[in-house]
Amino acid sequence: MAGNFKDNIKNSISNFKNWEQKSHAEDWILYPENLSGRLSLDEVALSDGELYTVLTSKAAKGRKGSIVAVIKGTRSETVIENLFKINRDLRIRVKEVTLDMAGSMKLIAKKCFPNAVQVIDRFHVQKLATEALQDIRIRYRWEAIEQENILLAEAKEKKLKPEIEIFENGDTRKQLLARSRYLLYKTREKWTASQKQRAKILFSEYTDMEKAYNLADGLRKIYNQKIQKSVAMLKLAHWFKEVEESGFKAFSVLMKTIMNHYSDILNYFDQRSTNASAESFNAKIKNFRLQLRGVRDKSFFLFRLSKLFA
Repeated sequence: MAGNFKDNIKNSISNFKNWEQKSHAEDWILYPENLSGRLSLDEVALSDGELYTVLTSKAAKGRKGSIVAVIKGTRSETVIENLFKINRDLRIRVKEVTLDMAGSMKLIAKKCFPNAVQVIDRFHVQKLATEALQDIRIRYRWEAIEQENILLAEAKEKKLKPEIEIFENGDTRKQLLARSRYLLYKTREKWTASQKQRAKILFSEYTDMEKAYNLADGLRKIYNQKIQKSVAMLKLAHWFKEVEESGFKAFSVLMKTIMNHYSDILNYFDQRSTNASAESFNAKIKNFRLQLRGVRDKSFFLFRLSKLFA
Protein backbone atom coordinates (compact mmCIF):
# COMPACT_ATOMS: atom_id res chain seq x y z
CA MET A 1 0.00 0.00 0.00
CA ALA A 2 2.84 2.40 0.95
CA GLY A 3 4.55 1.77 -2.38
CA ASN A 4 1.32 2.36 -4.31
CA PHE A 5 0.69 5.59 -2.40
CA LYS A 6 4.18 6.90 -3.23
CA ASP A 7 3.80 5.93 -6.86
CA ASN A 8 0.44 7.74 -6.95
CA ILE A 9 2.04 10.91 -5.57
CA LYS A 10 4.90 10.67 -8.04
CA ASN A 11 2.92 9.86 -11.18
CA SER A 12 -0.37 11.69 -10.63
CA ILE A 13 -0.66 14.17 -7.78
CA SER A 14 2.80 15.80 -8.00
CA ASN A 15 2.82 16.55 -11.75
CA PHE A 16 6.36 15.11 -11.83
CA LYS A 17 5.76 13.59 -15.28
CA ASN A 18 5.34 17.09 -16.76
CA TRP A 19 8.42 18.57 -15.06
CA GLU A 20 10.43 20.36 -17.73
CA GLN A 21 13.78 19.28 -16.21
CA LYS A 22 12.85 15.63 -15.71
CA SER A 23 14.88 14.26 -18.66
CA HIS A 24 18.21 15.55 -17.33
CA ALA A 25 17.47 15.99 -13.61
CA GLU A 26 19.87 13.27 -12.42
CA ASP A 27 22.71 15.10 -14.17
CA TRP A 28 21.75 18.75 -13.78
CA ILE A 29 18.93 21.15 -12.99
CA LEU A 30 19.10 24.90 -13.60
CA TYR A 31 17.00 27.86 -12.47
CA PRO A 32 18.65 30.94 -14.08
CA GLU A 33 15.78 33.14 -12.90
CA ASN A 34 17.08 32.67 -9.33
CA LEU A 35 20.49 34.20 -10.07
CA SER A 36 21.33 37.15 -7.84
CA GLY A 37 24.35 39.36 -7.25
CA ARG A 38 25.64 37.20 -4.41
CA LEU A 39 25.88 33.41 -4.66
CA SER A 40 27.15 30.46 -2.62
CA LEU A 41 28.93 27.51 -4.20
CA ASP A 42 29.23 24.24 -2.31
CA GLU A 43 28.89 20.47 -2.56
CA VAL A 44 26.45 18.06 -0.93
CA ALA A 45 25.95 14.28 -0.86
CA LEU A 46 22.48 13.29 -2.04
CA SER A 47 22.76 9.53 -1.47
CA ASP A 48 25.44 6.91 -0.82
CA GLY A 49 28.07 9.63 -0.61
CA GLU A 50 27.50 10.69 -4.24
CA LEU A 51 28.38 14.37 -4.48
CA TYR A 52 26.50 17.13 -6.28
CA THR A 53 27.65 20.72 -6.78
CA VAL A 54 25.04 23.17 -5.53
CA LEU A 55 24.81 26.85 -6.46
CA THR A 56 22.42 28.92 -4.36
CA SER A 57 21.31 32.54 -4.17
CA LYS A 58 21.93 34.42 -0.93
CA ALA A 59 19.00 36.73 -1.70
CA ALA A 60 16.51 33.91 -1.08
CA LYS A 61 17.89 33.29 2.45
CA GLY A 62 17.43 29.52 2.22
CA ARG A 63 13.80 29.73 1.13
CA LYS A 64 11.99 29.45 -2.20
CA GLY A 65 14.18 30.84 -4.99
CA SER A 66 17.39 29.52 -3.40
CA ILE A 67 18.37 26.92 -6.00
CA VAL A 68 20.24 28.24 -9.03
CA ALA A 69 21.83 24.92 -10.02
CA VAL A 70 22.31 21.37 -8.79
CA ILE A 71 24.86 19.48 -10.90
CA LYS A 72 26.03 15.89 -10.52
CA GLY A 73 29.66 15.57 -9.45
CA THR A 74 32.34 18.10 -8.54
CA ARG A 75 34.53 18.00 -11.66
CA SER A 76 35.05 21.59 -12.74
CA GLU A 77 34.73 20.78 -16.46
CA THR A 78 31.30 19.19 -16.00
CA VAL A 79 29.97 21.92 -13.72
CA ILE A 80 31.29 24.71 -15.96
CA GLU A 81 29.77 23.09 -19.06
CA ASN A 82 26.34 23.02 -17.43
CA LEU A 83 26.53 26.50 -15.89
CA PHE A 84 27.45 27.86 -19.32
CA LYS A 85 23.88 26.96 -20.29
CA ILE A 86 22.89 30.06 -18.31
CA ASN A 87 23.01 33.23 -20.42
CA ARG A 88 26.34 35.01 -20.09
CA ASP A 89 24.65 38.39 -19.62
CA LEU A 90 23.11 37.01 -16.43
CA ARG A 91 26.34 35.41 -15.23
CA ILE A 92 28.47 38.54 -15.60
CA ARG A 93 26.09 40.41 -13.28
CA VAL A 94 27.12 38.22 -10.33
CA LYS A 95 29.27 40.33 -7.98
CA GLU A 96 30.30 37.81 -5.31
CA VAL A 97 30.65 34.05 -4.85
CA THR A 98 31.44 32.48 -1.48
CA LEU A 99 33.10 29.06 -1.61
CA ASP A 100 35.59 26.74 0.05
CA MET A 101 39.29 26.38 -0.80
CA ALA A 102 38.91 23.58 -3.35
CA GLY A 103 40.69 24.39 -6.59
CA SER A 104 37.78 23.05 -8.63
CA MET A 105 35.32 25.43 -6.94
CA LYS A 106 37.60 28.42 -7.52
CA LEU A 107 37.93 27.52 -11.20
CA ILE A 108 34.15 27.16 -11.57
CA ALA A 109 33.61 30.59 -10.01
CA LYS A 110 36.32 32.20 -12.15
CA LYS A 111 35.09 30.76 -15.47
CA CYS A 112 31.34 31.10 -14.92
CA PHE A 113 31.21 34.39 -13.00
CA PRO A 114 34.21 36.40 -14.28
CA ASN A 115 33.15 39.68 -12.64
CA ALA A 116 32.53 38.15 -9.22
CA VAL A 117 34.79 38.55 -6.21
CA GLN A 118 35.64 35.18 -4.67
CA VAL A 119 35.31 34.95 -0.88
CA ILE A 120 36.73 31.95 0.96
CA ASP A 121 34.24 30.93 3.62
CA ARG A 122 35.54 31.72 7.10
CA PHE A 123 34.07 28.57 8.60
CA HIS A 124 36.12 26.33 6.31
CA VAL A 125 39.28 28.09 7.52
CA GLN A 126 38.24 27.91 11.17
CA LYS A 127 37.34 24.24 10.76
CA LEU A 128 40.93 23.48 9.70
CA ALA A 129 42.22 25.27 12.80
CA THR A 130 39.90 23.25 15.03
CA GLU A 131 40.94 20.02 13.33
CA ALA A 132 44.61 20.91 13.92
CA LEU A 133 43.79 21.38 17.62
CA GLN A 134 41.79 18.16 17.83
CA ASP A 135 44.63 16.22 16.17
CA ILE A 136 46.85 17.07 19.13
CA ARG A 137 44.16 16.01 21.62
CA ILE A 138 43.56 12.73 19.77
CA ARG A 139 47.28 11.92 19.74
CA TYR A 140 47.46 12.36 23.52
CA ARG A 141 44.27 10.32 23.94
CA TRP A 142 45.75 7.31 22.15
CA GLU A 143 48.84 7.60 24.37
CA ALA A 144 46.58 7.66 27.46
CA ILE A 145 44.63 4.62 26.23
CA GLU A 146 47.87 2.71 25.69
CA GLN A 147 49.19 3.79 29.10
CA GLU A 148 45.99 2.55 30.79
CA ASN A 149 46.17 -0.76 28.88
CA ILE A 150 49.71 -1.30 30.16
CA LEU A 151 48.64 -0.56 33.76
CA LEU A 152 45.70 -2.97 33.51
CA ALA A 153 47.88 -5.71 32.03
CA GLU A 154 50.53 -5.30 34.75
CA ALA A 155 47.91 -5.29 37.50
CA LYS A 156 46.28 -8.41 36.08
CA GLU A 157 49.62 -10.20 35.90
CA LYS A 158 50.43 -9.31 39.51
CA LYS A 159 46.82 -9.94 40.61
CA LEU A 160 46.57 -6.45 42.03
CA LYS A 161 43.98 -3.69 41.76
CA PRO A 162 45.07 -1.30 38.99
CA GLU A 163 46.13 2.14 40.23
CA ILE A 164 44.56 4.40 37.63
CA GLU A 165 45.01 8.13 38.18
CA ILE A 166 41.78 10.05 38.80
CA PHE A 167 41.74 13.84 38.64
CA GLU A 168 39.83 16.14 40.98
CA ASN A 169 36.81 16.29 38.65
CA GLY A 170 36.49 12.49 38.59
CA ASP A 171 38.01 11.97 35.13
CA THR A 172 40.71 9.46 34.43
CA ARG A 173 43.39 10.69 32.01
CA LYS A 174 41.72 8.80 29.17
CA GLN A 175 38.33 10.32 30.05
CA LEU A 176 39.82 13.81 30.45
CA LEU A 177 41.13 13.73 26.88
CA ALA A 178 37.94 12.22 25.45
CA ARG A 179 35.58 14.61 27.27
CA SER A 180 37.66 17.70 26.41
CA ARG A 181 36.65 17.38 22.77
CA TYR A 182 33.57 19.59 23.05
CA LEU A 183 35.06 22.41 25.11
CA LEU A 184 37.87 22.85 22.57
CA TYR A 185 35.28 23.84 19.96
CA LYS A 186 34.00 26.70 22.14
CA THR A 187 35.31 30.05 23.32
CA ARG A 188 36.23 30.31 27.00
CA GLU A 189 33.21 32.56 27.57
CA LYS A 190 30.86 29.73 26.57
CA TRP A 191 32.37 27.04 28.80
CA THR A 192 30.14 25.60 31.52
CA ALA A 193 31.45 25.33 35.09
CA SER A 194 32.42 21.68 34.59
CA GLN A 195 34.13 22.51 31.27
CA LYS A 196 36.13 25.27 32.94
CA GLN A 197 37.33 22.80 35.56
CA ARG A 198 38.15 20.20 32.91
CA ALA A 199 40.02 22.74 30.79
CA LYS A 200 42.07 23.86 33.79
CA ILE A 201 43.15 20.26 34.43
CA LEU A 202 43.76 19.57 30.72
CA PHE A 203 45.92 22.65 30.23
CA SER A 204 47.92 22.02 33.40
CA GLU A 205 48.65 18.44 32.26
CA TYR A 206 49.24 19.36 28.61
CA THR A 207 50.59 22.90 28.31
CA ASP A 208 50.95 22.64 24.54
CA MET A 209 47.20 21.92 24.32
CA GLU A 210 46.55 25.35 25.80
CA LYS A 211 48.99 26.90 23.34
CA ALA A 212 47.23 25.15 20.44
CA TYR A 213 43.81 26.17 21.79
CA ASN A 214 44.95 29.81 21.97
CA LEU A 215 46.07 29.64 18.32
CA ALA A 216 42.70 28.28 17.14
CA ASP A 217 40.84 30.75 19.35
CA GLY A 218 43.05 33.60 18.16
CA LEU A 219 42.14 32.95 14.54
CA ARG A 220 38.45 32.85 15.48
CA LYS A 221 38.79 36.21 17.27
CA ILE A 222 40.31 37.83 14.17
CA TYR A 223 37.25 36.75 12.19
CA ASN A 224 34.85 37.87 14.91
CA GLN A 225 36.15 41.44 15.01
CA LYS A 226 34.52 44.01 12.75
CA ILE A 227 37.77 45.26 11.26
CA GLN A 228 38.93 46.51 7.89
CA LYS A 229 40.94 44.31 5.53
CA SER A 230 44.17 46.23 6.26
CA VAL A 231 43.78 45.60 10.01
CA ALA A 232 42.99 41.93 9.36
CA MET A 233 46.23 41.64 7.34
CA LEU A 234 48.20 42.98 10.30
CA LYS A 235 46.49 40.69 12.79
CA LEU A 236 47.01 37.66 10.54
CA ALA A 237 50.72 38.55 10.28
CA HIS A 238 50.96 38.45 14.09
CA TRP A 239 49.06 35.13 14.10
CA PHE A 240 51.47 33.68 11.51
CA LYS A 241 54.38 34.63 13.80
CA GLU A 242 52.73 32.85 16.76
CA VAL A 243 52.19 29.74 14.60
CA GLU A 244 55.86 29.71 13.54
CA GLU A 245 56.98 30.06 17.16
CA SER A 246 54.63 27.27 18.34
CA GLY A 247 56.29 24.56 16.26
CA PHE A 248 52.98 22.75 15.64
CA LYS A 249 53.16 21.02 12.27
CA ALA A 250 49.38 20.98 11.68
CA PHE A 251 49.11 24.73 12.33
CA SER A 252 52.10 25.34 10.09
CA VAL A 253 50.27 23.50 7.28
CA LEU A 254 47.18 25.62 7.99
CA MET A 255 49.25 28.80 7.84
CA LYS A 256 50.65 27.83 4.42
CA THR A 257 47.12 26.99 3.24
CA ILE A 258 45.90 30.44 4.30
CA MET A 259 48.83 32.06 2.52
CA ASN A 260 48.00 30.14 -0.68
CA HIS A 261 44.45 31.57 -0.60
CA TYR A 262 45.37 34.83 1.09
CA SER A 263 43.52 37.42 -1.05
CA ASP A 264 40.28 35.40 -1.26
CA ILE A 265 40.35 34.82 2.51
CA LEU A 266 40.89 38.54 3.14
CA ASN A 267 37.94 39.37 0.87
CA TYR A 268 35.74 38.23 3.76
CA PHE A 269 36.55 41.44 5.63
CA ASP A 270 35.01 43.63 2.90
CA GLN A 271 31.41 42.46 3.29
CA ARG A 272 31.80 39.73 5.95
CA SER A 273 30.18 37.26 3.57
CA THR A 274 30.13 33.56 4.48
CA ASN A 275 28.89 30.31 3.01
CA ALA A 276 26.48 29.93 5.93
CA SER A 277 23.46 30.09 3.61
CA ALA A 278 24.87 27.21 1.55
CA GLU A 279 25.66 25.18 4.66
CA SER A 280 22.14 25.85 5.95
CA PHE A 281 20.67 24.82 2.62
CA ASN A 282 22.77 21.64 2.62
CA ALA A 283 21.47 20.86 6.11
CA LYS A 284 17.90 21.24 4.79
CA ILE A 285 18.69 18.82 1.96
CA LYS A 286 20.05 16.28 4.45
CA ASN A 287 17.03 16.72 6.71
CA PHE A 288 14.67 16.31 3.75
CA ARG A 289 16.59 13.18 2.76
CA LEU A 290 16.20 11.76 6.28
CA GLN A 291 12.46 12.43 6.25
CA LEU A 292 12.21 10.43 3.04
CA ARG A 293 14.43 7.71 4.57
CA GLY A 294 16.97 7.96 1.78
CA VAL A 295 16.98 8.80 -1.92
CA ARG A 296 15.89 5.97 -4.19
CA ASP A 297 14.71 8.05 -7.14
CA LYS A 298 17.10 11.01 -7.55
CA SER A 299 15.03 12.70 -10.25
CA PHE A 300 11.89 12.70 -8.10
CA PHE A 301 13.90 13.80 -5.05
CA LEU A 302 15.31 16.76 -6.99
CA PHE A 303 11.82 17.54 -8.29
CA ARG A 304 10.45 17.76 -4.75
CA LEU A 305 13.49 19.77 -3.68
CA SER A 306 12.91 22.17 -6.54
CA LYS A 307 9.26 22.64 -5.57
CA LEU A 308 10.39 23.70 -2.11
CA PHE A 309 13.51 25.74 -2.86
CA ALA A 310 13.46 26.74 -6.55
